[in-house]
Amino acid sequence: MSQEEIIKHLEDKGVSPTANRILIYKTMLRMNRPMSVADLEEELITMDKSSIFRVMTLFAQHDVVDTFEDGRAIEMYELCGSEGKCDNSDAHLHFYCEKCHRSYCLKELKPHDIDLPKNFIANSYSFVVRGICSNCKIR
Repeated sequence: MSQEEIIKHLEDKGVSPTANRILIYKTMLRMNRPMSVADLEEELITMDKSSIFRVMTLFAQHDVVDTFEDGRAIEMYELCGSEGKCDNSDAHLHFYCEKCHRSYCLKELKPHDIDLPKNFIANSYSFVVRGICSNCKIR
């Protein structure tokens, strides 16, 4: 995705494309995995944690990113796969490696339909499988 496409995408989501916001978006594209504020801080050493947190909060509010908790009570962020509002149509499972402490998207694994009781409405899903990733298993 070019810088012009990123700017247009952010504007379409209602986010003013500042230098920090574009840099964070580019970083998330490049890393291509769910990231925490601490993960982004490691990648963006020139940006302080509070700036990253503010951008990620804004991105979540405007559906630029989707969020999930990875089982360690840490908020993880991933770029939203849908054009408009992040919704359950792109829901998928995540894998958390207990050895390298990385979270992975398992986009090919979709959650099965869950029959909720009458008058219950799901707004989001959070599915995290914990274990050892393929990279850590071979070490």
